[in-house]
Amino acid sequence: MLLLALPRDEPISQFYSWAVFLGLEKTSSMTTDRDDMLIDDPEPQDKALDAFPDGFNSSYLKLYYGWLFPHADMSKWMAYGNDGKHPACDPSFFGRREISFTLDNDIYVRFQSFKSAQDLEKTIKEQCPFKIDIGPVYSVDPAKRHAYSQTGDNIFTPVEKELVFDIDISDYDDVRYCCSGADVCLECWPLMTIAIKVIDIALRDDFGFNHILWVYSGRRGVHCWVCDAKARRLNNEQRSAVAEYFRVYKGNSNSKSKVSLMGPALHPFLVRSYNVLSDYFEKKLLCSQQLLSDERYESILDMIYDESVTSELRGKWQGNKRSNANDINIVRWEQLKHMCGRKKSTTGLHRCIQEIVFSFTYPRIDIEVSKHMNHLLKSPFCVHPKTGRVCIPINPDLCDEFDPTNVPTLSKLLREINTGGLQAEGEKVWDRTSMGKSIRYFKESFLQPLLKSCKEEMEASYTTKIQQSKNSLGW
Repeated sequence: MLLLALPRDEPISQFYSWAVFLGLEKTSSMTTDRDDMLIDDPEPQDKALDAFPDGFNSSYLKLYYGWLFPHADMSKWMAYGNDGKHPACDPSFFGRREISFTLDNDIYVRFQSFKSAQDLEKTIKEQCPFKIDIGPVYSVDPAKRHAYSQTGDNIFTPVEKELVFDIDISDYDDVRYCCSGADVCLECWPLMTIAIKVIDIALRDDFGFNHILWVYSGRRGVHCWVCDAKARRLNNEQRSAVAEYFRVYKGNSNSKSKVSLMGPALHPFLVRSYNVLSDYFEKKLLCSQQLLSDERYESILDMIYDESVTSELRGKWQGNKRSNANDINIVRWEQLKHMCGRKKSTTGLHRCIQEIVFSFTYPRIDIEVSKHMNHLLKSPFCVHPKTGRVCIPINPDLCDEFDPTNVPTLSKLLREINTGGLQAEGEKVWDRTSMGKSIRYFKESFLQPLLKSCKEEMEASYTTKIQQSKNSLGW
């Protein structure tokens, strides 16, 4: 199959003919005559839809990287203002960033670097990686690391990297019963919504970070990129300290208590988190996962320290079946809370309620990903090869509305372009697709405020440097 990089100035009305040329649609004619597109003839419309059947197709990537991937905006993000003409810019900054590609047949290429945004875009279009991973900015060009290692000096070291968090829903398999492994549905996705809400608020309120990007991983979880200058320059020990701040879940399949809630009273961060956790636990997960059904309530009773309470609750619940399964979960939870609350003055059973809620809902972060500066993470706007879904940003203020089953897929996006009609002057191709909203959010709500902050930091740093130089001359 012959694949071509699509010219940016190619009229959108020619998109269908590109699909034909790429072999994505079987046809006996290569004509692009407008007579073939008469609206009273349904056949071309059907062909347009059939040109991009569902599923992941490596041939689609050529079209995706040629038309939709936001190359320029992604490069502006990774440059952090160092691609301008300000005297404080570091022209080597972008070229010291590690970019990794996973190519067809699982060929993994690490320690790549690119001199410019144009160089990166050209290479992506040529190689069409199945996955792009973003690594740290190193002290020297990572592509030339071997030359530096021969000098005997250990100067090849990461100097800057976003603080990142990786949360996979497969890590919740012991507390969700609708799906397992990489599968996800609207019944268990609230676990990811909880994680976004809890971590995002803490990063902003407790650590003072402002430039935070949440991204759907494309299949089973979410990624978080904290991009403030002070976050990017944290060393491994400092990153570990931030990650440990969030470390509450400690359990495994063999432990009754899966969380560590230290002290006689909850830390203020955990109090704030508990308000989010308990709300989702009671209103969504309790019923959707049937947590107190006859088959499952024993695992929760095992988390109550007082045998008299568990024995009494078990006696109430055995044989007490209701026609509405949702009602029985709610009724039993209220009974459990009432009994534990009634004895809290003598047995501390109120903490049991908190531990149950935290065990079933608290974010389960992959701590090692956050601790180390040289850890790579999948780039936003990649396409997951198993699902065909685009790794789009998630607005934390609207994360309740995010539906992982309705994320733009590669085939859907190409069909949307193909059936969109003539391209208006000045219109971006992605504007006519379901990915347009995600790219606008990335640009307007994340990238623009971030670059404004970078410019202000550069200006302040440069002004300080000039003043210090004047002061030294004054002596």
